[in-house]
Amino acid sequence: MNALKIWFKQQTEREQKLIVIAGIAAVIAIFYFAIWSPLNSAIENEKRELEGQKSTLTWVQQQANRAALLRQSGTAPKFNGSLTQFVNQTTRNLGISVSRMQPQGENLQIWIDEVPFNGLMTWLETVEERGIVIVSSDFSEVDTQGFVQVRRLVLGSS
Repeated sequence: MNALKIWFKQQTEREQKLIVIAGIAAVIAIFYFAIWSPLNSAIENEKRELEGQKSTLTWVQQQANRAALLRQSGTAPKFNGSLTQFVNQTTRNLGISVSRMQPQGENLQIWIDEVPFNGLMTWLETVEERGIVIVSSDFSEVDTQGFVQVRRLVLGSS
């Protein structure tokens, strides 16, 4: 540190001022690029994610209300036919690749490795419209943005 002070004092007054100004500019640049900018970007990303989560929550609440109304009215459509055949046909039409299906009595358990979230929601809406009930589900996110993994989805006839 002493060597730095001696070196600084050996410079002319004009060079000393330039060194001080350059040091201040470097500190400001480091603060901006190392702290402020990443923090600001992270906040913006979190705001976008929160908005997405809010819209998903709104959709889920609307669908829950719709399902409750259908149950109360007793006008929910009844599904007749083979669940396996229905799943094969509708997933193929939407370009969804089912990795595994396993019948469980009246129900059908399904696994899908990676599927676009919006495509999955479209398919589940089709399932609901046909009177098929989602007994249980387990979804997880994957590394690809906008895609999910269906770990387990159990469908049953209403």
